[in-house]
Parts: sequence; C-alpha cells; structure tokens
Amino acid sequence: MFGSIYIGLSGLNAYSQGLKTVSNNVSNLNTSGFKATDISFSDVYGGSSAGGLAYGSGYTGQGHGVNFDEVSINFTQGELRNTGRDLDLAIDGNGFFVLLDGDTTLYARTGSFVVNDDGYVVLAGTDYKLAVLDSTGRPQSVNIDNARTSAPAETTRIGFSDNLSSTATEYTVPDVKVYDERGGEHVWTIAFSREETVFDEWTVTVTDADGTEVGTQTLTITGGIADPANTTLTFEDTASSLSVAFDFSGITSYSSGTVSTMRASDVDGHPTGSVATLTVNEKGQFEIAYSNEETLELGAIALADFRDPQTLEQRSNGLFAQRGFGQVQYLSADDTRVGSILSQRLEASNVDLGSQFGDLILIQRGFQASSQIISVTNDMIQQLFGIRGQG
Repeated sequence: MFGSIYIGLSGLNAYSQGLKTVSNNVSNLNTSGFKATDISFSDVYGGSSAGGLAYGSGYTGQGHGVNFDEVSINFTQGELRNTGRDLDLAIDGNGFFVLLDGDTTLYARTGSFVVNDDGYVVLAGTDYKLAVLDSTGRPQSVNIDNARTSAPAETTRIGFSDNLSSTATEYTVPDVKVYDERGGEHVWTIAFSREETVFDEWTVTVTDADGTEVGTQTLTITGGIADPANTTLTFEDTASSLSVAFDFSGITSYSSGTVSTMRASDVDGHPTGSVATLTVNEKGQFEIAYSNEETLELGAIALADFRDPQTLEQRSNGLFAQRGFGQVQYLSADDTRVGSILSQRLEASNVDLGSQFGDLILIQRGFQASSQIISVTNDMIQQLFGIRGQG
C-alpha cells in the first residue's frame, strides 16, 4: 500500500517538471529565436523485490509510476519578421549560425549582430563572434578592420555607347569624372565637332575643369559605326599623369536630326572609399559597400548542419550548445541543406500558445489525479491503523 504513495509522488514530480517546461515555453512567447520544448511522459515498471518497489528484471505486471522524459526541442521554424536593420540575420532553412569565443563554439538560429571595438562581428551584448568559412571550409571569426577603406583606382578607360547624330556638326559630353592614382578627381568635358561637308571624321577635344585642353584626336566613322581600326583613342593628361583610352566600339552614327544620345557609359577608376554599409548579400556572404560605390566580399557565413539537432541544448540569449560528439558539417548558404540567410530579419519564437495551454490543462489534471491517489492511500492507511483494538 505504501507503494501507491510513491507512485502518486512520481506523478507529482513528473507533472511538476512538465509545468516548469510549459511555463518556460509560454514565458518565451516573444523571445527571438526561441525553440519550444515538447513534453512527454513514460511509464515505469519494476521488479517484485523490496515490497514491490525495486526496479529489477522480474516483471510483475504492475506499474510503479511515471517519469518525465528527457526534453525534446521543437526546431520548427518561427516567423521571419522584418526589422530594417542590415545586421539582423535569420536563416530560412535548417542551418545554424556558428559563433566563436576562444575554444567555445555555440550556435544560433537568428540574432542581432554588431561590429565591436576590435572590428569583429559579434552577437549584440556578447563576445561571441560570427564565423565565416575559411579556404579549407572551417569556421573562423570575421574582422573588418583591414577593410574599412577602399583603395583608389586610376581611370584607364572610358567606354561610349548610343548614337552620335550623323547630321549634327557638334556634340558635347560634359562632366566626365576621372581619377588619378591617388584618387584625385578630375572633371573632363569631351567635345565632338566636324565640318559640314565631311561626314566621316569627327574631331574629339578633351578639356579639364579649368578649360585647359588635355588633347585632340580624330574619330573616323565607317558605315555608321566607329572605324574598326580606329575604335580606341588614347588621351594623356601630363598634369595629372593620366592615360585614358576612349573606346568607341559601342557607338553608332546614324541620322537622327541634330539630337545625339551618345554618352560615357562605362568609366573605370574610383576615389578612396569608406565603409557605407555592412550587410549579407543574396549569396550569404558578408559584403561591404563603400562610399565610392565599390563592394568587397569578406567570405561566406558559416552555417552548421546537424545530423541530429536533438544533440543541441538551449542556452540563454537564443544560443545552442552541442552535447557530446554528434555529427556536424559547416556549409555556406548556397547549399540547400542549410537554407538561405536573410538580412533585416529576425526569427520569432515558435511557441504555439494554444498547444501550450492544452498541455497545461492536461498537466493540471494529471497533478490533481496524482495528489488524489496519495490522499486516498493515506485514508486507507489510516483505516488500517484504526483496526487495532477492534474485536
């Protein structure tokens, strides 16, 4: 009979653990990246020794209560919510971000990241560094300190496109910006002129912002296009040590009244640039955009793929740690097994409030029933003690 009390106590203990789990799920309803924990219970059977309370090999056909099973994390994806912040990252798929801190490796489904004072991209409020894949496919922390400035590039080519009217006698392409090797900006004006009686030769004159002539050359037109033997004209500005090739292979020269549409559509070179934005592009790579309109990729963000995600345990701040030595692979976002990385998104909690309230009711009833078992057993024992002295 005392065994019934212990069976009831096992129920109180198991349902108390279940209540704790449901409470934690519900309280994290609005926690970014939180994964709900599923609850389950299992029956317990034992042997016949020690008054029927031992857990031996002898099967008696009678149970000995209930256990609260080891928790199982529900990895169903939560809603991906727009935040408008470039370093708010979420994964649309099954992967996990890899976070490094010395010898410690943790994982996360989503997070708000920032650049710390040392130039590392870290999870906000922590020292955990977001990892990218190195040349061998291993995760390593990413640092932007060496990429805060985009070096200047000298202009060497200007490509022209569209139509230079064959019936016009002059045309100007103004305000073409070119850059010297130190990133200094120079503004050129490119003027085209021809004699009214000469349709196949244009004089090309380049002047700088001060009106000083840089150079003059002749562009020959054949059959409505630049003469294939004369598509490139090179202008040299000794004052700024610039040598720029003008490429006219993409132009036409047909009659269109006096209106020309020719333009300098492709000008290489750029000034010195500073970091404008740091974000993740559609390939899942960290990308810096500079003020000079150049970009630089810093590497593919490392995503972890676990054969058995249940080897993970939840930690604070939406982090996960691996228990034991479960198999893990580190992949980039172009691998379909881990999914894609979305910038300006955070993954919401996947807690289903209706399901949790349903579990809460069942736990409450189970606890009440277990306590009733203890109460009834106690009454029966009291009756047994009352038998003494009765004839």
